[in-house]
Amino acid sequence: MRPLSRLLLASLTTLALIAGACANQQKTDGSSSGGTGGPSATSTIEDVPNEPVPGEAGGTATGAPAPAFKPYEATEGFSIGMPTEPQVERKQVPLGANTVNTAAFSSRTEDGTIYSVSTADYPERLVASRPPEALLNEGKDGLVKQVQGTIKEESDVTLDGYPGKAYTVSSPVVGEIKARNFLVGPRLYTLLVIYNPNHPNTTADTFLTSLKLVNPPPAVTTATPPDAGTAGDAGTLESTDAGTTTDAGTAAPRRRKAK
Repeated sequence: MRPLSRLLLASLTTLALIAGACANQQKTDGSSSGGTGGPSATSTIEDVPNEPVPGEAGGTATGAPAPAFKPYEATEGFSIGMPTEPQVERKQVPLGANTVNTAAFSSRTEDGTIYSVSTADYPERLVASRPPEALLNEGKDGLVKQVQGTIKEESDVTLDGYPGKAYTVSSPVVGEIKARNFLVGPRLYTLLVIYNPNHPNTTADTFLTSLKLVNPPPAVTTATPPDAGTAGDAGTLESTDAGTTTDAGTAAPRRRKAK
């Protein structure tokens, strides 16, 4: 596996921790299957009954009030709307001979929906070795594989001019996922909203569009590999020059003939 194919390392780690936490919570609540085969292998997102609250406006499909997002200021240099105070995990992850600094911020609401943003700071030379589109696609594909999911929709997006990818994943492991990746300089942002597919989520876009960058770095310039076409042009020039030399050689005999 190429080092840059792991660009979603931080978010995948976060996703695994979230899924494990949900599964443990279900076991504690007694909501997992009770047979001798152990806990159910289906979605780890709680299946809250779809019962609206009478007389309550602005609620979600599960009947729980829609979360009120409040700006959360991260020391990593960004702010984002969170429904509750997020749990934060920071760590350093080895990546070959390098170290990647990661940070993950996750919040869970009463209806079981999980809102998460993570960052991973990669060495610039690694990011510069691939086009941004390739890195974003690798990140998306890595997430889909991790959750054994399928892509329902995807599109290219930008954040303050930085490239990004928006997509929705349907997973039998964790439920429905709405995600966005942004490559800001050497940093990869990954935003995830994980929810029960049986209950439409009307607040995901509010979270996914609330990311604000603070003094972001310039975009990393992709290194230009040797261009085979250029080499071909050079070869053509060499042939042309050689032809010119031949013409010069042809001209020389003419001068001798004139004598």
